[in-house]
Amino acid sequence: MRPDHPDLRWRGNQAVLAGSLLALYRRLDAAFTRLGTAESAPEVMYPTLLGASHLAKLDYFTSFPHLATFACNLDRDPDNLGAFARGAGIDDRGGVALTRLDPVTEVLTPAACYHIYVDLADQELAGFRTVTTRATCFRREAHYTPLERQWSFGMREVVGLGGAEDVKGFLERGRGRVDRFLAALGLAIAWTPATDPFFDASKNPKFLAQKLDPVKTEMVHRGQLAIGSINFHRNFFGETFGIRHAGEPVFSGCIAFGLERWIRAILDTHGPDAAAWPDIERAAQEAFS
Repeated sequence: MRPDHPDLRWRGNQAVLAGSLLALYRRLDAAFTRLGTAESAPEVMYPTLLGASHLAKLDYFTSFPHLATFACNLDRDPDNLGAFARGAGIDDRGGVALTRLDPVTEVLTPAACYHIYVDLADQELAGFRTVTTRATCFRREAHYTPLERQWSFGMREVVGLGGAEDVKGFLERGRGRVDRFLAALGLAIAWTPATDPFFDASKNPKFLAQKLDPVKTEMVHRGQLAIGSINFHRNFFGETFGIRHAGEPVFSGCIAFGLERWIRAILDTHGPDAAAWPDIERAAQEAFS
């Protein structure tokens, strides 16, 4: 059932937040940033676009072609631009008839943490490293639901990189802190092993590997809505981007939060009246100190 709230407007695949819901979004993001502070994670703001060449290194277009949103623009040849201008218009489905395109070299960010590995490419880390970032992420879906499944949505991530045991310790601490935060907010979730949404999953060896040795654990609200996840990447990103620790490809892991989905969980649990919502700041101070 779609949430009914005066500060939520729906544009068919993306949400507009105002008033109390926008304030709640910001308070939640500040709380998750505080988790990063507890792990000595500096905050970095990255651009919206991510080079297609970087995603190609991750086999993203093979594994997740159904999720990708491409940034494209018209070939600037005057005849091509003129043909587009003369034929410009919107069809019954809201589609634009494009003429010839420039090569597509950029993709709208599908996951906040990808920028961190690109940023650290070909570096040798002196010790355990943490970083936090928030991004507006873009993923195409078969259908959309407000605050649950949107083409664009907010994601906060806290990432740790270093030796395997350091990363595992970081993720274990994070899970404990998130548990305390959930309890303080009165939110009930189940930690559930999960796999990434691979295209043609049964034929993808990465999907099979995740089934055999789960590396992704989701925070599942009311048995159906994943509001966040904890992910152990092993040394995949270290090998892919040449990030090293002690001369070897670095291990990494992340704690990720879907901000709109946390809003949905709070509305489901405490109702639409902001006066009944828990004190986010106090809960974060107690859980993430």
